[in-house]
Amino acid sequence: MATIALLGPARANTWPAKPIKVIVNFPAGGAADQIARAISQPLQESLKQPVVIENRAGANGNIGGEAVARAPADGYTLLMSSGGMVSVNPHLYARMSFDPAKDLVPVAAAARVLVFLVTKPSLPPANVKEFISYVKTNPGKLSYGSPGNGSSPHLAGEMFKSQAHLFALHVPYRGAAPALQDLLAGQIDYAFDPGIALTQVRAGKLRLLAVGSPRRSPLFPDVPTLDEAGLRGFDADTVFGFYAPAGTPADVVAQLNAQINRTLALPAVQERIASLGGEAQPGSPAAFQQRAAADSQRFGALIRERKIVAD
Repeated sequence: MATIALLGPARANTWPAKPIKVIVNFPAGGAADQIARAISQPLQESLKQPVVIENRAGANGNIGGEAVARAPADGYTLLMSSGGMVSVNPHLYARMSFDPAKDLVPVAAAARVLVFLVTKPSLPPANVKEFISYVKTNPGKLSYGSPGNGSSPHLAGEMFKSQAHLFALHVPYRGAAPALQDLLAGQIDYAFDPGIALTQVRAGKLRLLAVGSPRRSPLFPDVPTLDEAGLRGFDADTVFGFYAPAGTPADVVAQLNAQINRTLALPAVQERIASLGGEAQPGSPAAFQQRAAADSQRFGALIRERKIVAD
């Protein structure tokens, strides 16, 4: 029994002994990718091993999620994902090749990511009230982009249409960055952006109308929330974080959680996440799991109401 009891501490003392791979299940340039890269450099310094980022996009995060679910449960392969893969995809897909709740374990939350209602500046409306009226008087003529069906920006867009009682065309992309490119080019009219468009907002290339969160963004304290603009209870926030294959030793998960939380306390990392309009979100694996469960109930109801299906 003494030998068995010593296995956990011994493993914790020897891990990590080689590079750690973090699979980001969305394209380069998106919020998940940028958050992963902001954390990876200081994390590898504290772990004293390289932390390698690999993007595996597709199927609203399922391709990267499955790759991690099928990886050895040894702490050397992690997933960085939006919470949607766990809280949204099981409602979105009739069949999945893996079960996120059973085949993955939460390691650490990384960031609470807000979504921002941004429009191309050529549109006449200058505030949310005017924008809602404009869309209603032009039903089906305006389009909005998202990183794909079931992504948090898409769900924000559907939540917006449901609560504002309007219709606009949804255009799904293979990531937030391609959607932003088309918004800047005027190919689509608006988007619920997960923070990567804020540089363009500051440059005057896009117009920021509102925040789809329960409270205002510290970056734009004068910009109202959609709740304040009249869409009561509007909350499209999501939490991004790290997962590992089910069966990853608990002591390794605990060590990863501690190191990621330590990294999230660094001012440079907090500033980078804040530049995306998000907030660093340290905490325990259990708290991360509880948030995912609450989001699953909330977004699952929206998916059923709006009859959202996967691409």
